[in-house]
Amino acid sequence: MKLARGSTLLVASHNQGKVREIADLLSPFRILVRGAAELGLAEPEETGQTFAENALLKARAAAEASGLVALADDSGLCVTALSGAPGIHSARWAGPQRDFALAMARVECELGTARDTSAKFVCVLALAAPTGESETFEGEAHGRLVFPPRGKNGFGYDPIFVADGMSQTFGEIAPAQKHSISHRARAFEKFARAAFAP
Repeated sequence: MKLARGSTLLVASHNQGKVREIADLLSPFRILVRGAAELGLAEPEETGQTFAENALLKARAAAEASGLVALADDSGLCVTALSGAPGIHSARWAGPQRDFALAMARVECELGTARDTSAKFVCVLALAAPTGESETFEGEAHGRLVFPPRGKNGFGYDPIFVADGMSQTFGEIAPAQKHSISHRARAFEKFARAAFAP
């Protein structure tokens, strides 16, 4: 599915940090980005069992409701010692108020004295057209968890995640640096090749 430069793309998310990050990644392609909250679209219930299922569910619902091509992101933190949790429930661990300080504290509590602090961020981007056409793109960033949380940049679990080969958390590094190495950036590279390649 190709996107023309200068066209409008709906980001099917009410998470302003996520909308902003995707808009930053799209800026070289001169795409007008609009968020689901801006258009007053309801958030569908995430009933999928995988990141891909949930991303497709959100993208298709937004495309159908708006008549625009929609890009949805389903992403989360998968902690090895917690058998991949919180995984697709990453946002739910933050509660109805999206309190990620609470979510990070829960991760630390559930880890307890576990020696294995390895984790990965997973992102699946789903692109859907009002015609029903859709495709998905997946990216991962591997690393380890640190406590207490460090840094005010990014959002979600960024302040406790240190990517492999780094010493600073995603919450401490500059957004431009995160955009070059994150799970979302890796999924986005695949999406950009499919959507904008000649």
